Amino acid sequence: MQNHFDLFQLPARFEVDMHALDSAYREIQGRVHPDRFVNASDAEKRVAMQWATRANEAYQTLRNPQKRAQYLCEINGVDLQTESNTAMPMAFLMQQMEWREALDDARAAKDVGALDGLDVQVRNERKQLLAQVGQQLDAGDFHGAAQGVRALMFLEKFGDEVQYAFEALEA
Repeated sequence: MQNHFDLFQLPARFEVDMHALDSAYREIQGRVHPDRFVNASDAEKRVAMQWATRANEAYQTLRNPQKRAQYLCEINGVDLQTESNTAMPMAFLMQQMEWREALDDARAAKDVGALDGLDVQVRNERKQLLAQVGQQLDAGDFHGAAQGVRALMFLEKFGDEVQYAFEALEA
């Protein structure tokens, strides 16, 4: 079975031409759109629906930088071991602990400014890490990138917690 990059006839790299991805996606969706299969057999309709579903899934994966990084690791034989491998560098863990304390303090004080500051820090860290992971992936260092992808997953989860804290203060 072809991978997501092959489906859209794109090179399997972290850096993706979004215009080419969008165009290829629209072209595939145009070919398998249900309106084109109104008079088709049930089997043909089912196949078209499967293609549309596959194209949607592939498109969503490649549009999202973190999902794209995870996918590149996986198709290059690197199991991210997200359930079992939670080992992270000490500096990263210390940063997480500091942020957690800051989040708890901001929640307790209902301090929107502190939450904003934390949100900016997490976004900046995520942006820098994503750039680093992208370089590793495009250089073929899939094992090195896997550690960064796991860190990105931590950051995404923490970023979600910061957003929940904002929502709780607004409620």
